[in-house]
Amino acid sequence: MSKIRKWVLTVFSSLILLLVMVNIFVSLGNQSIQSEVGERQQVIAQTIQLETLNRQLINVLANLALKTNDEGLKKVLAAAGIDLSSAESAPAPAKK
Repeated sequence: MSKIRKWVLTVFSSLILLLVMVNIFVSLGNQSIQSEVGERQQVIAQTIQLETLNRQLINVLANLALKTNDEGLKKVLAAAGIDLSSAESAPAPAKK
């Protein structure tokens, strides 16, 4: 084997080894990013579920505050940004 051929093969093998190392490094980086994205997706899904529950809870509390005319509950809802003034002025639906 000539010296030039040996040198070229050594350079190519070193280059391949370097590319394998870069591939491993990028793969590990991708795994950590995928894990983080998975955690964020889980948080978003849980937030959506809790948002539905939160809306239901606010509706129940608002209806209770209007039915019982509970000023303390109305103040708590107002402090949370829930405006009951439009609901109080709206006529109640007719019962059948």
